Amino acid sequence: MDLNEYMSVRRAYNLVRQDQPSSVRLTFEEYAILCHLANIDGELKTSQIADYQGVLRPTTTHRTNHLSSLSLIDRHEGLEDRRNVCCSVSEKGRAEVARLSKALVSKIDPGQPLHRSTPERICMVVDAMGEVFCTAGDLVLLGLSRDPDAGKSISELVEMLGLLQPTVSMSVAALVEDKLISRGVNDGSTRMVRMGLTPAGNEAAEAMRGRIEGLLVHRRSRSAVSAAR
Repeated sequence: MDLNEYMSVRRAYNLVRQDQPSSVRLTFEEYAILCHLANIDGELKTSQIADYQGVLRPTTTHRTNHLSSLSLIDRHEGLEDRRNVCCSVSEKGRAEVARLSKALVSKIDPGQPLHRSTPERICMVVDAMGEVFCTAGDLVLLGLSRDPDAGKSISELVEMLGLLQPTVSMSVAALVEDKLISRGVNDGSTRMVRMGLTPAGNEAAEAMRGRIEGLLVHRRSRSAVSAAR
């Protein structure tokens, strides 16, 4: 996967998420789980979902609990191990995947990567993206790495990433404290404070970029395509 495609989708979903009522708002990782379950057209154990997203089982339990509370997935205890819950996407969940994917496509600006994608294709892309956990701070690092010589202001990062300004500001503060980015003041009349990557920040961004570019977007299985019709 190309980094520009990844950033285009993450920005679009950040904008979509802001439009959702807080009571039904999904994190990107929860949306990815829905896409993953819809694409395999079957059920997975929570341990398998944890492996898919590269997280601990308690994290997966928290995410699937939220999805279940919204009736977006169906769950039942495993036959051999009752501690391992099996999950599958519900009909409501399929409808939500279609709705969110359509809304996401509409938020990708003309000329940006994947602007002409179908909602079905976006669902496959999000499924692949769900394998890499990327925080708001990681997105800031990736955003700065795309044009490392120019630097970016808070407002420019907000526009680039589709995140709320408080989220970007808190992420920047934490990254400055961790010495991953530095603040500088330009010489223009606006005296706008711009952020740039430190060597350590550039190394962290490159590591994240490598993981993203290693993602593979698969085709939907024939059974999943048939179920969607």
